[in-house]
Amino acid sequence: MPFKYNRLDKDKAAVLFVDHQSGLLSLVRDFSADEFKNNVLALADIAKFFKLPVILTTSFEQGPNGPMVPEIKNMFPDAPYFARPGQINAWDNEDFVKAVKATGRKQLIIAGVVTDVCVAFPTLSALEEGFEVFVATDCSGTFNASVRDAAWLRMEVAGAQLLNWFAIGCELHRDWRNDVEGFGKVLGDHLPAYANLIQSHNSVNSQKQK
Repeated sequence: MPFKYNRLDKDKAAVLFVDHQSGLLSLVRDFSADEFKNNVLALADIAKFFKLPVILTTSFEQGPNGPMVPEIKNMFPDAPYFARPGQINAWDNEDFVKAVKATGRKQLIIAGVVTDVCVAFPTLSALEEGFEVFVATDCSGTFNASVRDAAWLRMEVAGAQLLNWFAIGCELHRDWRNDVEGFGKVLGDHLPAYANLIQSHNSVNSQKQK
């Protein structure tokens, strides 16, 4: 069977932030704390820039997992939010699944903590129900690289696509002519090197206009 490139589409995609909770974040060891926070907030900015439906969920937040980190919750005050009472797999929560299906989107961008459980389990469940799943690899964290790699392999074999936040943004954007300044700012806010590139671009353009 010939390969078919199924691209992310801003009119077909939704973003699921799964269990980015204060307690669980302490388990993330495959990224530094600052790097991981930057990655997650970059994905959140991408979701806002492209006006993608966003769904938030936590697991057992009254226990050691803790509440969802406030930065994400504050960015999406009107997003459906599900504090799961005990289900480890978010897809086992009927209200969460109903909200996902209510978006009408068949492409799901999933990020969460930890990768091998809170991301892998709903990814596999969604794939089984016919969704396309795009795992935000650098916005999902776990205990170490070997655990992460095994989880990535499990999801990829099942049919999930693995992308970092930068690739997700670029695939959604498709063409720089759609919005240079807006998308460039999203990238520059989270990649210092890209901020320099955009600054150089703006400087050249300003010189041309003189």
